[in-house]
Amino acid sequence: MTELQNRTIALIGLGQMGVPMGQNLIAAGYQLRGCDLSTIARDAFEQAGGTAFVTPAAAAEGAGVVITMLPNSRIVRDALFGEGGAAARLTPGAIVIEMSSGEPAETQRIGEELAAAGIGLVDAPVSGGRKRAVDGTLTIMAGGAPDSIAAVHPVLEAMAGTIFLTGGLGSGHAMKSINNYVSGAGAAAAMEALILGRRFGLDPGVIVDILNASTGRNNTTENKLRQFILSESWASGFALGLMAKDIGIAATLAQNLELELPVLRGISQLWSEAGQSLDQSADHTELFCYLEKIAAKS
Repeated sequence: MTELQNRTIALIGLGQMGVPMGQNLIAAGYQLRGCDLSTIARDAFEQAGGTAFVTPAAAAEGAGVVITMLPNSRIVRDALFGEGGAAARLTPGAIVIEMSSGEPAETQRIGEELAAAGIGLVDAPVSGGRKRAVDGTLTIMAGGAPDSIAAVHPVLEAMAGTIFLTGGLGSGHAMKSINNYVSGAGAAAAMEALILGRRFGLDPGVIVDILNASTGRNNTTENKLRQFILSESWASGFALGLMAKDIGIAATLAQNLELELPVLRGISQLWSEAGQSLDQSADHTELFCYLEKIAAKS
């Protein structure tokens, strides 16, 4: 399949990212059918111009493309193959775009099962958060067969500012986990730096300003320390549990490849322990609270 003929898309997962991504697809002229367990999410999707359903199967009826935007690979598998799953309603030639932060090996297994029914799979996780989902400027990391990626490229373009082709199926999810490992490591370092400097007596605002004018600058120093941590709003819109999960995927990938990466192992353990100490649904910027608690014990 080299050109997308069917412009009906089923979007499974209408959370903080799904609805704005769907809005951009609607604006690009696609017909959107959505699915979510949440009544509030379905209502928001319909207000945005889509048609909402309770089950993935109902949403996938007549769709040429299914997009999954869900918390993990287990839920993706259930949405595709479980009771009321979308795959049973798809016809040969349809393509699934898996935009969750999934496990590369499981993505490859799902791809094999879909291929047996003549359905393509592209793993295309995103980076950028809700703001860039609204703006249509997400970064997308796309893995899969070249013809499948080419067929859905216009769909991806409607949601993204930058699309990177990462290689074979599962490579997008591998890259997403690697990106979030680097992001999570930078976040932890920036938060500990703030705790350390403040304990010494430095002004927190000055700490942030100097980091952002110096080599310590990263995404957290620029976009999170002042906005969500110093303000104590803890409202970045990305859950701590999801960050811990993504970094854990990178740690598992390293294990499977028989690589000893001590920094990755330590960062994964830190985020996992924070998730156990705090609520998994806590904003990921609340890692700062966990780090403060640990620092106070020393």
